[in-house]
Amino acid sequence: MTPGSNIPLTVARVTVDVTAPVRLDVSGLLLGANGKVRSDDDFIFYNQPTGPGVTYRSGGGTAPDAVLVDTAAVPAGIEKIVVTASPDAAGQTFRGIEPTATLRNTDDGSVLATFTPPRLGDETALLVMEIYLRNGAWKARAVGQGYANGLAGIATDFGVSVDEEPAAAPAATPAAPPAAPPAPPAPPTAPPADPRLAAGLPSAPAAAPPAAPAPVAAGTGKINLDKGRVNLQKNQTVSLVKGGRPLLSQVKMGLGWEPAFRGKDIDLDASVIAYGPQRNHIDSCYFGKLAILNGAIKHSGDNLTGEGAGDDEVIVVDLGRLPADVSGLVFTVNSFSGQKFTEVAKAYCRLIDAASGEELVRFDLTTAEPQTGVMMAKLIRQFSGEWEMTAMGEFVKSRTVRGMVKPAAQAL
Repeated sequence: MTPGSNIPLTVARVTVDVTAPVRLDVSGLLLGANGKVRSDDDFIFYNQPTGPGVTYRSGGGTAPDAVLVDTAAVPAGIEKIVVTASPDAAGQTFRGIEPTATLRNTDDGSVLATFTPPRLGDETALLVMEIYLRNGAWKARAVGQGYANGLAGIATDFGVSVDEEPAAAPAATPAAPPAAPPAPPAPPTAPPADPRLAAGLPSAPAAAPPAAPAPVAAGTGKINLDKGRVNLQKNQTVSLVKGGRPLLSQVKMGLGWEPAFRGKDIDLDASVIAYGPQRNHIDSCYFGKLAILNGAIKHSGDNLTGEGAGDDEVIVVDLGRLPADVSGLVFTVNSFSGQKFTEVAKAYCRLIDAASGEELVRFDLTTAEPQTGVMMAKLIRQFSGEWEMTAMGEFVKSRTVRGMVKPAAQAL
């Protein structure tokens, strides 16, 4: 096949496998008539391998990854399944490693067509082939469209988003007082084992020279802001009050990172997940959903490289406008394109007074693990109505915020 060419499908079940001289990550997206996914559930990849009529199959490094499509099982309203590919190695382009897609009859493995996109260069992700419905009949088309900003660019184009967990919020939101904590004192769910650290040792911004960690208040195990800016260590907690009075109503959580290897980009995504009093998921704010809770939480947008000084992504939280049933916020960072945190040289989060721009709390990640997600910090509303911030630094195997919802709930 050549770019743009198509063939009719003579069988209902087909497989598209994609091979190259290097290992690839292959995925599939189910698209409606508007060319968009219905939700993040329509993004099928290694961490979410099954969807309605579409399945991801790993080659385990010895065989090509593949996307299997059963056209008879594709739900009504889905008119196209797009197969994508990107090199598994962070920052690698398709220059000189042109992939080949093979369309097969799933039932007997026979080859229906092959396609090798020509003239690839700096693309780090590729729309390889699509299975689409036209006038009631299914066809296959060779595409070969490249993206220089990785899978995140593809996701943005096709509207990948994270919906609430089905029925989670209505079922678990009790008629509790506004200041209720995010979890009962002795929840049945055990806390995650072996909390882990992330990557880092960034220097502080020039405008805010490093400050020594503030003293821990005797008998409380918590730090306060009475002596100014606080450097948190993992699992330390700081109360966001000063002189016994609530300090601020609007904060910014700035998150930053740098590539570990010179000349390479690192595409990470910062998000925040909002929970109710019983650890129930209320909503998530991330690059595909830039405002939630009627604008009480807003996201600055996606940073695709991690290069340059200062915060890469910023999440603004208006604590005073948060609904009464929001009692916990967990700030996360994910590698949507599959890069690991061992490829990050510096990563940090810092809490800023949105009104004055003053940095209040900073947490530098100091150790790396080869994972694709990390829970950076959490803000918890206390019975008194005050908020506390705790440094987390716990890793999770997840490339999207959706995969962080359950482990973050357990960590509250």
